[in-house]
Amino acid sequence: MSDTSDRRALVIGASRGLGLVLAEELTRRDWQVVATTRQSGGDLQEKADASNGRLRVESLEMTSDDQLAALRERLDGTKLDLLFVNAAIDRGNLPITEVTTETFAEVMITNALRPLRTLEALRDLVVPGGTVAVMSSRQGSISLNTRPGFEAYKASKAALNQLMRSYSTRYAEDGHTKLLIHPGHNQTPLGGSGAPLTAAESMPAVVDVLEAQAGAPGLQFLDLYGEIVPW
Repeated sequence: MSDTSDRRALVIGASRGLGLVLAEELTRRDWQVVATTRQSGGDLQEKADASNGRLRVESLEMTSDDQLAALRERLDGTKLDLLFVNAAIDRGNLPITEVTTETFAEVMITNALRPLRTLEALRDLVVPGGTVAVMSSRQGSISLNTRPGFEAYKASKAALNQLMRSYSTRYAEDGHTKLLIHPGHNQTPLGGSGAPLTAAESMPAVVDVLEAQAGAPGLQFLDLYGEIVPW
């Protein structure tokens, strides 16, 4: 990855919360950033308008194959040092016996399937030595699952991690750094207002990890301090 201000990143899912602050932090560090949102306007567009051209907004509904293909076409010729996919929904703290089939499918598709579909569609834009990263969670760690709660969400993040292991195996020789990132327990709609971290605190640490790991081989599951999260 380049050490110059020519570094380019694509952040998928940046309309609010962690993704928004991640895009803003990369921009603050002189990256050229493309960030996606499902709806025009809002905070992301305001940040882009104030960025002196360093942050650009693209429209994407990540669950749409057509929109993903259209984004890939619009970005044709773009060379990325970082592709970061941020996507997660939570449909409540319910035991799996109370989760409907439709809700379970929605959570698994949004949190596990679509991030990998997005990587597959856009990975060829990432330069050799560049980084492909996905926002995961320690709640996807099977060995750390020692407390009850959020069973569908945990299952979706474990599935995401497993799919990323398969992706890493399939593309072992592509020269990309591959990362699953646990961003900590943040004050977001998912994390709740009582969480110990804010996005403004956690995202600079996440970017530190992304920059420090640039060029590292293989797949790692790391937290925002660069510590290994057990599978």
